[in-house]
Amino acid sequence: MAEASIPVGSTTAGSIAVAAESTVATRMSAPPSFDVADFPVPHGREEEWRFTPLERLRGLHDGTAIAVRDGVRVEVEAPEGVTVETVGAGDARLGKAGTPVDRVAAQAYSAVEKASVITVPKETVLTEPIRISVQGTGETAYGHQVIELGAFAEAVVVIDHTGTGVLAANVDYLIGDGAKLTVVSIQDWDEKAVHVGQHNALVGRDASFKSVIVTFGGDLVRLHPRVTYAATGGEAQLFGLYFTDQGQHHEHRLLVDHNKPHNTSNVAYKGALQGEAAHAVWIGDVLIRAAAEGTDTYELNRNLVLTDGARVDSVPNLEIETGEIAGAGHASATGRFDDEQLFYLMARGIPAAEARRLVVRGFFAELVQQIGVPDVQERLIDKIEAELEASL
Repeated sequence: MAEASIPVGSTTAGSIAVAAESTVATRMSAPPSFDVADFPVPHGREEEWRFTPLERLRGLHDGTAIAVRDGVRVEVEAPEGVTVETVGAGDARLGKAGTPVDRVAAQAYSAVEKASVITVPKETVLTEPIRISVQGTGETAYGHQVIELGAFAEAVVVIDHTGTGVLAANVDYLIGDGAKLTVVSIQDWDEKAVHVGQHNALVGRDASFKSVIVTFGGDLVRLHPRVTYAATGGEAQLFGLYFTDQGQHHEHRLLVDHNKPHNTSNVAYKGALQGEAAHAVWIGDVLIRAAAEGTDTYELNRNLVLTDGARVDSVPNLEIETGEIAGAGHASATGRFDDEQLFYLMARGIPAAEARRLVVRGFFAELVQQIGVPDVQERLIDKIEAELEASL
């Protein structure tokens, strides 16, 4: 698979700006706001909505979606020492990690009456993951979750989305100084589900944040992970894996906002697509502000197209406002199976179908290993195998 300087479907991929008034995607949308009225109803011509089939959002974008109280069921399994609360919409921790950046996120923030707050006290090191189950009941719902780590705490959180329905939700990660948080968000929805979410991470001094987003199911999934830094010395790793099947729309729009000096970030997303009208969108925005001297960042997106009729739009954007950085770069590639890899395996007696499985498993293996939770890793490998069975 060769590197592509201008990936499939991209008109702005590879653009680099060294100006405060640049018009790359990070600056083309409306300013962040908690007020729904500050965002016009999108029509699909806007930069941040041009890849999204609005008619499949079930009214989340224009205010016509009607939520019910029990539209999703949320269950939390937490180790001893972790505090799990249900709080009102006025709790100060809601929205502290980031402000809604589009109308759906603002609607979700305004509509929730109660939110879940999970707190890991300072200097607490968890040996078992916190597991959050979000199960759709077939209805429409808005949600908000906050996960907060105190200074020097360490935790792994697994958020598992299953069932069906329509969900718009915000998730906030507050990572204290010196803390380490790994979050695995799995979108394993039934085939008719719709899920739109904004994930906000605020990384403290010398703190570490790892996000692994895995998307398999749903009719439409549109996720917006965002990272900002509260001080220096922070590290953010954003990994993603998606397997987009016939008719599905999977969209991941990332922003790493280097707003403080001497922080690092690393982004790596990989996707496989198969079937007619399978559509994956990856937007990777990295903003290095004038004050963010010493930044070191890199972002990567790779896509493997398994059948005809699938489409990928991959757009990395890098906006730099200072020349005093340690490093910055990005790469995007979209292609089919590597014929040389297949030939090598088949020449050693491996049947063609099994050779293709090995190539795809190898393609995803590095990201699956980042999860670090054995039962979750095994489940995802099984899911990838099941997806391949459908096409190979």
